[in-house]
Amino acid sequence: MQLTEITYAEALPIESYGPGFFRIDGQVIEGGAMFHAAGARSWGGYEDTATVLAMRGEIDFILLGTGEKMAPVPTPFRVALEEAGIGVEPMASPSACRTYNVLVSEGRRVAAVVLPL
Repeated sequence: MQLTEITYAEALPIESYGPGFFRIDGQVIEGGAMFHAAGARSWGGYEDTATVLAMRGEIDFILLGTGEKMAPVPTPFRVALEEAGIGVEPMASPSACRTYNVLVSEGRRVAAVVLPL
């Protein structure tokens, strides 16, 4: 089996996550977090649409980590992003973190917006 090391030219990968936190580039973010090519920051949850909408034009869609298990996306949050032209792909937060790492390694214009476990 041949292994190929993944490189991240455009963004930093999510290094780890655990109960109540996410880690990227050695920085720990407690609570909800948003990851994208320009960096990482705290995210205030579904009421915090402004943080995600500020990425309009820089991302094509978000991976929405809904916590430990996949859960429905609240309609006002989904509608606000879709009206801004930002697609929403909900999944459990661990899946969102792994998928984000794969997509940014491919140079995709994506953000991960995740709730903690």
